[in-house]
Amino acid sequence: MKTIIEPFRIKSVEPLRQTTREERERFLQQAGYNLFLIPARDILIDLLTDSGTSAMSTEQWAAMMRGDESYAGSESFFRMESVVRDLTGFKHVIPTHQGRAAERILFTVLCRKGHVVPNNTHFDTTRANIEFTGARAVDLPTPEAANTQARLDFKGNMDVAALERLIAAEGAANIPLVMLTVTDNSGGGQPVSMQNIAAVKQTASRHGIPLYLDACRFAENAWFIKLREPGFAEWTPKQIAQKMFSFADGCTFSAKKDAFANIGGLLCTHDDRLAIQETNLLILTEGFPTYGGLAGRDLEAIAVGLEEVLDSDYLRYRIVSTGYLGRHIADHGVPIVEPPGGHAIYIDAGRMLPHIPKQQFPAQALAVELYRHAGIRSVEIGSVMFGANAQHELLRLAIPRRVYTQSHIDYVVEAILEVNERRRQIRGLAIESEPPFLRHFSARFRQI
Repeated sequence: MKTIIEPFRIKSVEPLRQTTREERERFLQQAGYNLFLIPARDILIDLLTDSGTSAMSTEQWAAMMRGDESYAGSESFFRMESVVRDLTGFKHVIPTHQGRAAERILFTVLCRKGHVVPNNTHFDTTRANIEFTGARAVDLPTPEAANTQARLDFKGNMDVAALERLIAAEGAANIPLVMLTVTDNSGGGQPVSMQNIAAVKQTASRHGIPLYLDACRFAENAWFIKLREPGFAEWTPKQIAQKMFSFADGCTFSAKKDAFANIGGLLCTHDDRLAIQETNLLILTEGFPTYGGLAGRDLEAIAVGLEEVLDSDYLRYRIVSTGYLGRHIADHGVPIVEPPGGHAIYIDAGRMLPHIPKQQFPAQALAVELYRHAGIRSVEIGSVMFGANAQHELLRLAIPRRVYTQSHIDYVVEAILEVNERRRQIRGLAIESEPPFLRHFSARFRQI
């Protein structure tokens, strides 16, 4: 059959609150036109992020009841560690309260002023944590990614030739690690091929540089490899994921994405010496190594989630349902990053709103208008988030896992198409105040 259905039943519901356009206009003004600053109770459909917003399963809730809250040596940690080792093969599994904590520990240990860290595309917290150490974050996306309309199977790949040139120019001693983000969040949620992972590993290893995966959405990336890369059609998602991890020397991981957990992260490595340094910093800032800033029940939820996310029925539904949103708006003239990604749809606001110059933040303006019109919260991935480093002006519609039904997505489609019909009326924004780091979280704007 052609119809894709949610591979689950709804057992508990959470009410949504309708608001009027007048109320939403007032909320926008109070929040300085920054959707991060609007209380969740005033949001109808929340597509701000897929991080920590998943619906947990009955098995996860059941597992949480056996959470061992012992300060040291928690059984919940050892159960989670066993699942992670089986999946990734990494010797050392260090729990953190979320992915950015793993990034902060990793980069604090490895990076210093003068260092350079290449990635296919750094996401916001990754870049910020690198730059906080004095190092420089460099994006090396495949050249074809510059065209948001190009339909390529693996548009998240790293430019391996550019990596070679960077190493030659900076010197291997000044590159403490190479990272690959799977899938490439800032680049439109696009997957990275196994061939590219292997090529990046080969290049990095030849120069004695470790390869790390930012593996937040490893399962979605594995499913794209199964669908699109020759030779993997008969592999299970778990087998593909294990192969992906086999090329890496370590990884950072936010369990708030592909592990369906509401909180949690991991830092993994094969390096004994590095693990000691990281664990010492963990104890200083996060907690004991067998809980790392998490409750035992969170560790249990992560362990179950990492197994559930590799279910083929779920991954098929996840990718098809995301594509449903993308195709329905793109086929009616809304420019998106093609092809649709795994966890989100990215509207190319620069193309959609050519009358708004980059310095007036077209994607932020579009986010504001979509909320004003329909109560939908999304997030800007452009000049507000990345400043001069922004390659595109994108609006991300991130879809929480197992939360919204097709009727919710149909509502989103209808709202976007209605906003698109009067896109010429949308006005740009100017920043009134901003913090020194990660300004998109708390900056305030005014309409021009």
